[in-house]
Amino acid sequence: MMKHILLIARILTGLVFLFSGFVKAVDPAGSAIKFEEYFEAFNLGFLSGMSFPLALILSSAELMIGLNLIMRIRMKFTSWLLLVFMTFFTILTFILALTNPVSDCGCFGDAIKLTNWQTFWKNIILFLPTLVLFLNRQKFKPLTTTFSEWYLASVNFMLPVMLSVFCIIHQPLLDFRPYKTGTNIPEQMIIPEDAPTDEYKTVLIYQKNGITQEFTEDTYPWQDTTWKWVETKQKLVTKGYEPPIYNFSVTTLQGNDITENLLTDSNYTLLIVAPKLESASLKGMKRMNELAMKAEAIGLNVFGLTSSASGEIEEFISSFKPSFEICTVDETTLKTILRANPGLLILREGNILGKWNYRDAPKPEALQRNFISVVLQNQSNSIEILSVILLAIILALFYTSFHFSSKSRRLDC
Repeated sequence: MMKHILLIARILTGLVFLFSGFVKAVDPAGSAIKFEEYFEAFNLGFLSGMSFPLALILSSAELMIGLNLIMRIRMKFTSWLLLVFMTFFTILTFILALTNPVSDCGCFGDAIKLTNWQTFWKNIILFLPTLVLFLNRQKFKPLTTTFSEWYLASVNFMLPVMLSVFCIIHQPLLDFRPYKTGTNIPEQMIIPEDAPTDEYKTVLIYQKNGITQEFTEDTYPWQDTTWKWVETKQKLVTKGYEPPIYNFSVTTLQGNDITENLLTDSNYTLLIVAPKLESASLKGMKRMNELAMKAEAIGLNVFGLTSSASGEIEEFISSFKPSFEICTVDETTLKTILRANPGLLILREGNILGKWNYRDAPKPEALQRNFISVVLQNQSNSIEILSVILLAIILALFYTSFHFSSKSRRLDC
């Protein structure tokens, strides 16, 4: 009986950690953004420089724990690491659920959105198999030599690091964001007529003898003149429907909103995305400018999108002299659209046809009036890369399983 319980606990916990680590590893920039949100919420902005290293460590640690559990290697070490990991994050998510500094914990990246309370209860449920594995860790006998198991555990940690680095240099291999290729932006901005709306309650704040207290519209001390009104607030009670895309807005430097024109134009539009011009790759901007000049020469639309302040934009225009018009967009929106600075997005009638890091963007000489062939070719290359990586991981797991099954000792569980 215990043998089956341990097997279920090991596989179940391993799969959850494998999934959680993988969706973070393929989008390390997204995990780094989430760390920055936490640092800002807890007034730890000075740690923002650690966002990327922490994102790499977190995803790699989760994937290593998941793979170690599934492959059944270094179980004593892994059980300790799992217990420490779950204890820390269960306590942390409880604090987050109480304080709610950010709405989404980010535990499953952009693949699955959970509230802080949902994340806390998920951790409570996962803590049960964690305890089962930890309390029975001595029952797991080594499958092979100590060196071989430590070697495989190290590989399990380094593989996601390499995967994350690849996705930083290029783009996430799997895109769970609302701006993924193939998306029609206007459709994702629609709010159904019967969709629930935000519900608020009025909070009246009064003060008496140096004590501040909150009241509702029904309970405020209107008869007691010793209470002095301070302010009135609106508190969100129930969050209404929020479309997948709700903050896509493009404004020219003259203050004109051109969002509707961009989303309805039947011509191909190249959007050069650079969230921060002051920190954008100079090499990348030069390549984007060459691409823009060729695109404009054959009649395509080109706009640069940034969230930089007006001073940085003016300095960039003065020193770089871009051939394309600069427009402003919310920083969070740009970071959600593309994990690059700069990057390229192709838009037509509101449809996202393709997007790339500047390193992988189509070359100027490949541009043509009909952009479809260029887009499809680049998408095909991305699919081939993803297929090769997934195939390599599957073959490695099969090899490891065969290696262990041929050399393993008789196991107690």
